[in-house]
Amino acid sequence: MIPKTHPRYKSLLLRDKVKNAFKEGYLADSGMIAHGRGETFDYLIGEKTTETAKKACEAAVATILLAENPVLSVNGNTTALAIDEIIELAKATDSKIEINLFYRTPERVEIITRMFKEKGWEDILGTNDEELAYIDNLNSPRATASKEGSYIADVMLVPLEDGDRAEVLVQNGKKIICIDLNPLSRTAKMSTISIVDNVVRAVPLMTEIAKEFKASGKADDKEFLENIVNNFSNEQNLKDSLAAIKLK
Repeated sequence: MIPKTHPRYKSLLLRDKVKNAFKEGYLADSGMIAHGRGETFDYLIGEKTTETAKKACEAAVATILLAENPVLSVNGNTTALAIDEIIELAKATDSKIEINLFYRTPERVEIITRMFKEKGWEDILGTNDEELAYIDNLNSPRATASKEGSYIADVMLVPLEDGDRAEVLVQNGKKIICIDLNPLSRTAKMSTISIVDNVVRAVPLMTEIAKEFKASGKADDKEFLENIVNNFSNEQNLKDSLAAIKLK
């Protein structure tokens, strides 16, 4: 129903995905509010991936490739907007995928589990069938952790995360990579690497970078990857991301 000539075409398609996810029962109503907030910041950066975000994506991929047990954490919003892209990134980086929800219900977990399995990703973690562990010092339903995934993960990608969990995960010794359009958010400030970009652009870019590293042999070059990580400053990254916001 949305003409491709509409100036807000891509944005409206994403809104429609979020709306449908709520109707289908796997996205909480607050997820629609979160999407609208992110959309505002996307407008401010011109709805495009900045050079700063590209550098953060590169550092994120290098960090994941260096990890022993990398995990991609997904919630309702991420599933609605980028389920195919998350699966491709997991394949490109040999990562696990785990469900983690703030408003966790058996119904929401069941739907998201089924969606990933229908896409061919059978080994989805964080399901109701698992005997889950819990992250210390996190007093919310997001404390759930797969014993094979986030509980033992050394690196985690947490798209569209909440600040409390990001902070506690870092305190638990994990390197946290967030995708957050708001460079002033608590999540962005608490994370090890903050990609200030839309998840629908950032995740495919990360996959592209991972594939390029593998094709060139750089994915196995530990010194090369560590050099990227060591030359990345998240503090400077956030300053540059904030500077990219143009108010007219």
